[in-house]
Amino acid sequence: MADTTNATAKKGALVRVNRQAYLNSLEAKASAPEPPAYLLEGPGEVLVIEGDYAQLRFRQPVPDVWLRLDQLEPYVGS
Repeated sequence: MADTTNATAKKGALVRVNRQAYLNSLEAKASAPEPPAYLLEGPGEVLVIEGDYAQLRFRQPVPDVWLRLDQLEPYVGS
């Protein structure tokens, strides 16, 4: 397994989902045709990392989600 750990993928990091990486993924094909805005706008907090996946929690009343690390990018606040 490749080491995909980087600054984005550390526990507690704030991230957002990369639109292109997500829309071309298996996860997107198993979900609604258009992802919710909070997913792409962020921030989501990395709770746990296991292998190539991170568990994310958003500041919304929504369930935590697991996404691949290569779909995440650092959140730059507005």
